[in-house]
Amino acid sequence: QGKLVESGGGLVQAGGSLRLSCAASGIIFSINTMGWYRQAPGKQRELVARISSGGSTNYADSVKGRFTISRDNAKSTVYLQMNSLKPEDTAVYYCNARASRQYWGQGTQVTVSS
Repeated sequence: QGKLVESGGGLVQAGGSLRLSCAASGIIFSINTMGWYRQAPGKQRELVARISSGGSTNYADSVKGRFTISRDNAKSTVYLQMNSLKPEDTAVYYCNARASRQYWGQGTQVTVSS
């Protein structure tokens, strides 16, 4: 059974940076497309960034140029480097793994104060 565990969330001032990590176990990490999603209070969950098994990336328009997704297949870990954070980035951030099955992490809170 696959398991994803996020870490790295927290409280940061606007303009600051955070790095989220998601450690995977129980899956063949290298073949999975890995993604970061977020959900703010009262809003639907939305895609933030995604990286394919081959390393191709795509980003939500709202985070382009500020966030970077990367993966380390040897460590079965995907990262989200978040720079120039804004209050509107405040949300619970979820890790997602997708291949023949899909898995979600439990989420990590990111709060950006103005």
